[in-house]
Amino acid sequence: MQIKLLVEGGAMKPGPALSQKLGPTGINVNQVITKVNESTKKFSGMKVPVEVEIDIPTKNIIVHVSSPPASGLLKKEVGVEKGSGAPSKNKVGNLSIEQIISIAKAKYPSLLAKNMKAAVKEIVGTCVSLGILVESKFPNEVQVEIDQGKYDKEISHEITETPLEKKAKLDAFFTELKSAQEKLKKQEEAAQAAAAAAQAATATPGAATPTAAPSSTAPAAPAKPAAKPAKK
Repeated sequence: MQIKLLVEGGAMKPGPALSQKLGPTGINVNQVITKVNESTKKFSGMKVPVEVEIDIPTKNIIVHVSSPPASGLLKKEVGVEKGSGAPSKNKVGNLSIEQIISIAKAKYPSLLAKNMKAAVKEIVGTCVSLGILVESKFPNEVQVEIDQGKYDKEISHEITETPLEKKAKLDAFFTELKSAQEKLKKQEEAAQAAAAAAQAATATPGAATPTAAPSSTAPAAPAKPAAKPAKK
């Protein structure tokens, strides 16, 4: 018996769909969940496709875990839940070529790449739509460098550990870039707010016509009637 599921890494919970499938087999649902969570815990916070294979006579459970999408692995590596809404303008991270190689190794069996170099180039390409820099550069620039052989040593030896000094420089570069992005965003928001306020003022009837100020001269008091002459 095979059951295909899409679960959150290390955090699968009981559900009616699984219970209905396992009910007739006599397999303990919590036993399956525990097995799946143990197999997927390294993908915590990510959706992971799994296939649970159950031998009903022996009640033996085998969990096959498929690698999450490359985009999910990249976001996890950067430490964000989603990519940039404007990838050409705002960046969400800065990865080393070693981090890219690590992801390429994890995804290699499911990629159509003919070799590791092509796999690395493909993963770098995924960074474009997410707004992720590689080696403090735009991903398409790094793809050209891969073709030119700049990272052949790291790729051929499948180096996945980023030197600490290099990692510190990449982080410092992105911290500075992020600060500049936030400053620009605030400036744009202020300009949009000012433009909206000006448009609203123009659209309000009579807003541009000043109200006439009341006269400061008080009206003259009415004259008192003349006193009647006294009777003699």
